[in-house]
Parts: sequence; structure tokens; C-alpha cells
Amino acid sequence: MTTFEGLGLDPRLVQATDALGFKEPTPIQAQAIPVLLSGTKDLVGLAQTGTGKTAAFGLPLLQLIQEGQKHPQALVVCPTRELCMQIVSEVELFKKFMPAVHVIAVYGGTSIGLQIRDLKRGVQIVVATPGRLIDLIERKAINLEQIKYVVLDEADEMLNMGFQDDIEFILQNTPQREATWLFSATMPPEIRRVSKKYMQQPLEITVGKVNTANKSIDHQYYVTAAHHRYETLKRIIDFNPGIYGIIFTRTKADAQNIAEKLTREGYDIDALHGDLTQQQRDKVMGEFRDKTLQLLIATDVAARGIDVKEITHVINYELPDDVEVYTHRSGRTGRAGSTGICLSIVHSREIGKLRQIERIVQNSFHKLEIPDGKDVCRKQFFHFMDKLLQADISHGDYESYVPMLAEKFSDISKEEVLKRVAAMEFDRFLKYYENAEDLNVRMRDYKDARGGDRGAVGERRDFAPRREGRDFRGARETNGGGDFTKLFVNLGTKDGFYKASFLQFILDMSDLKKEVLGRIDMKEMNSWIEIDRRSAPQMIRAIDGKNYKGRRIRMNDANSR
Repeated sequence: MTTFEGLGLDPRLVQATDALGFKEPTPIQAQAIPVLLSGTKDLVGLAQTGTGKTAAFGLPLLQLIQEGQKHPQALVVCPTRELCMQIVSEVELFKKFMPAVHVIAVYGGTSIGLQIRDLKRGVQIVVATPGRLIDLIERKAINLEQIKYVVLDEADEMLNMGFQDDIEFILQNTPQREATWLFSATMPPEIRRVSKKYMQQPLEITVGKVNTANKSIDHQYYVTAAHHRYETLKRIIDFNPGIYGIIFTRTKADAQNIAEKLTREGYDIDALHGDLTQQQRDKVMGEFRDKTLQLLIATDVAARGIDVKEITHVINYELPDDVEVYTHRSGRTGRAGSTGICLSIVHSREIGKLRQIERIVQNSFHKLEIPDGKDVCRKQFFHFMDKLLQADISHGDYESYVPMLAEKFSDISKEEVLKRVAAMEFDRFLKYYENAEDLNVRMRDYKDARGGDRGAVGERRDFAPRREGRDFRGARETNGGGDFTKLFVNLGTKDGFYKASFLQFILDMSDLKKEVLGRIDMKEMNSWIEIDRRSAPQMIRAIDGKNYKGRRIRMNDANSR
């Protein structure tokens, strides 16, 4: 059995891992740590979230830095405030027996003055988000010239969020670095370009296959009509009374609307999206981590960098367009050896997309029946009985009340008491689901790995899955003959977008749904968007004239140019 001591770590670091209860390194740790301890080797580590990547780079950094030198020697760059704080928290645990080592987190949304003050006190390891780090560089509040080690954590996430220029700026400002370590869950072309440009013959370590879903996650899906998504979501939540999870939506408007509707109906849920202030975001995340909230509903952008343990379910309210996005979503559950469920709500036209994701992540997806009302009530009833039997009665003077209770219920049978308890607890559920309709779409046949999509019984055949590479005329036909137009926008791949992140960006900006879009054709400097003619004015109003990274966005009807 491989041990941390056997990897060549400093005895103080081994002592810290023992204190944390870490007995055996994870695969990424076992492969990366011996290489990184040399201090001079560039490395690309590909592994899913929750596999122990922080220790894989954090332990070598602690061993390689000079404890007596109080200037920044190692820099860890990550996409979000939450991940930044998480990395620092873990590194603090690893350095428990190295009191001379100081680590600081620098990120936006909090006082830059306090962070500058902490930097001046002396620090060896800096963990930073790209935007705040560049602010500090431009203010000359941090000197990166003596940085020897640069770690890019969740590199694919940073590129998806449009940080490519920032990453290159940071790497250009660390001229004395001896090693660059890049960790990522996936390997898009942008990552490959960065590694070729800024790394010297990096060793590539892959734990599992790139884009392959975590094998400890059960991938499930339910097929329903598009207009039944919300009811299906509610029924899934009710059927899983112990659920603790994240629901992913395409747009911030969907996240907010669904959260408000579920809250009004008594569910412990809140939304996480780009319109929240940092204070609001911290409040929501604090309540979710404390399990005051049972569910969090979020957009992909807002959820990046979130690492919360014990998540039982990830729910795709709609499928993402990009397989890498699906991989990141599903990776929020089934972490650190535990099991989890990633389930998707799809309609019949999305079966083709689902099969494509299934093939690429190389994992079987299981089709489940949406439970009927009686199934939901039965599941809730059994859950309540379990809670009743497990109730802790050891604290409190319950014995003194027993004679009074016995007298009160002396004329009522045990069965009658149980019925009354059940009625008090389940009256709402029983009434709501008394005449619940069947939400399942009954399919004659649907697209498998080889075949075509025949559609659902009673559905029109012209509502087929959209296919990459279709022409403009094909897009109109796919949408049942809808009237489409083309929009021009002066954003492209040079702005750090790839197709899925660009789609998310324009949907979030305009609060439109993906169904109004056709083909998106992206170039380096510009893009063209096919869109239902009725929705085009809304998108233009929402995006034209706005700023992106200091540049004014221009969007207009391509036919009028």
C-alpha cells in the first residue's frame, strides 16, 4: 500500500496527514506528488473534482518553499472566491506543524486594503482569483518576480469564465518561475494551447479518462413534456425527502423564478446567480453549507468553484449543451469516495443529446419513471416513520409527561393515534397528489446510440433534435417552420468564449430560453446567432451597448448590415 511517507514528504507533512486521518493517497496524489517534489517539472494533472487535487499540489508547495523567506514564492490561481477560500483552508490544515509558513487568499468582493496589509506582513503562498490578483499587480501591491511555482487550479473553469487573457497576463508576470502545474477536470483545446505556450514539455497525468464521468455517480433521467418540467422537478424533490442537492438551470431568470415558486410552496431552497451581491452570495452559501437550505438552484457560472460535501443529488433542470459542463455539474456529487445521483429532466427531442453525452462520458444513463402521486405519498410516509422511530428522546423531561399523555389518550386506540399523527403530517401531500396526473412521456421509441428519434406518441415528427452543422434553412425547419433571423455580435473566441460558455452568456444577459435559438457560428472576433425573429429585439436590447471586459458590445440584425 502506498503511504504519504513513501511519497517522500517532509515528516511534518506526514504528521499533518495522519492527524487528518489520511491513510492512503488518492490516485492523483500518488502520481503527482513524487513528480512535483522535484520542483523543476511542469505538470498537467487531469482529474475530476473531489479527487484530492488540492493535496496533490498543496503538500509539494509546502515542502518546496523556503520557510525563512517572507515573500511570495508560490502562486495558486483559481476561478472563484469559494474555491480560493477552500484551498487556503485545506493548506492551513496541511501546514499545521509548519508555523513559519503563511498562506493568504486574495479575491474580489472584499476589502483590497486588508489584503494588501496581510501581504505586507509576509507570506510565502498566495491563493488568488485572476481579477483581484491583476488589481494587486497593477497597484504594485504584490511582487511576483520571485514566484517559483505557479499552480492553475480548475484551469478549464477559468477559461470557460473568460479568464484566458488574465491567465496569460499572470504567467507573463512570473518570469522566474521554475515550474507551472496545471490541474483540470477536462482538457479543452484552450488548455492545450496554454500548456504549449507557457510550459516546458509538461508531464501529463490522467486519473480516469478525460470527460469521463465519476463512476460513483448514478446517472438517471426522466422524460416528460417541456411544459411539465416544473411539476416533474417538484415530484422528484418530494419523492426524495432526504435530498440535499443542487439544481442547475440555463439562466439566472430561471434560477430565481423556480426558487421563488418552490419557496412559496414551502421548500427550503434559494437561488445562486450572477445578480447577487457578494454578501448575498455568502449568505446563501452559508445557509446551504449549514443545511438550513435543502436545495440550491444555480446557473453554471454562479456555481463554479463550489465545493460542498455530502451532496446527494445534482439535478439538471435542462441538459447543458456542452459535455464538459455536464461533467462539471455531475462532479458536485459523488465526491471523495461517496456515491451520488445526477438526474436530468428531458423531453423527447433531447434524447439524442442525452445519448451523445452518455457516449462521451462513457457511463450508462438509467431511464426512470416519474413517480405517481401515490408513490410520492408512500415514500414521504416511510421517511416520516423512520424519523419518528429515530427521534432522540434522551434529552428532555419527557417521562414527567407520560402519565398526562396516557390519560389524554386513554380512550383512543394506538392505531387511531397513529392515523391522527399521519393526518397532521401528510394532509397537504395527500390532497395535492390525490388526483396527480401522469407526467411521463410514453415513448414508442427514441434515439439510442445507433438509431434515429421517432418521437413520442402524439408528438409532431418535425420536432427533432437539433444537429450540429445544420444550415439556416434547416434550423427553421427543425423548429416547426418558425421565422428565424441572424444577429451579428462583435464577440468571439478571442474574448475567451467557446460555444457553450457563449451560449450561457447571451442567455443570461437576455433572460431568453435556448429554444428560441438556432445555430451559433463563432469566429475569432465576431459571432452570428440564429434566433426566432420575435425574440431578436429582446436580445438586442439586452446586449447591444453593454460592456464586456472594457469593450462595448455591438449587436444588430445581420440582414441589415
